[in-house]
Amino acid sequence: MAVKAEPSFCLGSLNVSVTLHDTNRKRLCKSLTEKGVGAGAIIVLQGGEETNRYCTDTALVFRQESYFHWTFGVLESGFYGAIDVDSGKSILFCPKLPEEYAIWMGVILPKSHFKEKYAVDEVHYVEEIADVLESMNPSMLLTLRGVNTDSGSTCQEAVFEGVHKFKVNNTLLHPHIMECRVIKTPQELEILRYTNKISSEAHMEIMRKIRPGMKEYEMESLFQHYCYSKGGCRHTSYTCICGSGKNGAVLHYGHAGAPNDKVINDGDMCLFDMGGEYYCYASDITCSFPVNGKFTNNQKIIYQAVYDASRAVMKEVKPGASWVEMHRLAERTILLVLKQHGLVQGDLDEMVKANIGALFMPHGLGHFMGLDVHDVGGYPEGTERMEKPGLKSLRTVRHLQAGMVLTIEPGCYFIQSVLEQAFNNETQAPFLCQQELQRFMNFGGVRIEDDVVVTSDGMELLTCVPRTINDIEAFMAKAREAE
Repeated sequence: MAVKAEPSFCLGSLNVSVTLHDTNRKRLCKSLTEKGVGAGAIIVLQGGEETNRYCTDTALVFRQESYFHWTFGVLESGFYGAIDVDSGKSILFCPKLPEEYAIWMGVILPKSHFKEKYAVDEVHYVEEIADVLESMNPSMLLTLRGVNTDSGSTCQEAVFEGVHKFKVNNTLLHPHIMECRVIKTPQELEILRYTNKISSEAHMEIMRKIRPGMKEYEMESLFQHYCYSKGGCRHTSYTCICGSGKNGAVLHYGHAGAPNDKVINDGDMCLFDMGGEYYCYASDITCSFPVNGKFTNNQKIIYQAVYDASRAVMKEVKPGASWVEMHRLAERTILLVLKQHGLVQGDLDEMVKANIGALFMPHGLGHFMGLDVHDVGGYPEGTERMEKPGLKSLRTVRHLQAGMVLTIEPGCYFIQSVLEQAFNNETQAPFLCQQELQRFMNFGGVRIEDDVVVTSDGMELLTCVPRTINDIEAFMAKAREAE
């Protein structure tokens, strides 16, 4: 007798079992009960809603809200979900669709379809949610309300008709589900390995195909096409950054006001920051390289400084390591190389005190990554941001734990407005070799960004692209020899 396959998702070549979400629900209930929270309570979450473009009827491509996806894996819009904390019983509430749906959108599927597809205990219609929950006689409903410390936005709290009948607590759930998302399960890590594999291949495809005279957006298009056609990644994790030449110094280039529209000139340094997303799980990779495949002396100096910083940090990744100290290590490593080549001068410790490192790397070392590219949990309740330049941009100040997934992305940029202000700052100017730095004002920047998972004794590197100067030049030369 044939064994029935367990429900799963597969758009690319990776098959993801929905047991991932059962594991997550159990972890969440365990976290609550171990802290004595939620006895007799029911967790209630609201999924994402489909939205249209402004006042039109043009629907934007739907992507599930991350907390709801983590908990239930539902791909459709308009759902609610509930979990009995004591028993772990899982319930989905699906929208009751009008008959016209079948004409425009396809077959109206029964509740049994979603019960099987998402491997939950029960499925009811959304309009029945109050009656179903009332029949379970909960001590209270735990709803989700908390601030995302990266965006500053508050996550969506479940609201439904009849919610006033219940005792509702919207503060207890958030710290527990957030912390569960910080530590990845083996199943989640498999997806993150896959998104990194596909995105790494897409970056290498760009390195093969790029030529002077092309437009930056052509590289964005090539990346998206590869990730979708070869990996089933319908979404990217964020807006693609395809900076060439001086655009490499614009940290979030690629937005509507600077839409990757420059011609890539011979001799330009490219900074391409792009990541595919599979089953809502992100990747975030930056590759920096010369468009013609051959580093100039100046490009070698800056690239080597950032590469040295990246690898110095990686050597320190292990449980208990301080993210703040690792950021400082990256700063010091970059400044040391810049000093060796006459771009800065003076005592390294004094440079750090004067915040010289932040002039060249104004962003933080990296961030958590998972269902969101800037994943939750960077600043748990009671954790304060730091105020110093560079450090104030850190997306977390935590000590590392096994199972955390982070980006390591040191960079060195020549941002004209930042440097010119520093030239006139009596504290910072003595450390800056202005004449030498002027040569780099149109250089742009270099960022090297890899995704890693913290293990019990170190780290696993998820990203796999050419990284050393020699490896990049050899890889790009081989691609051109094949023409």
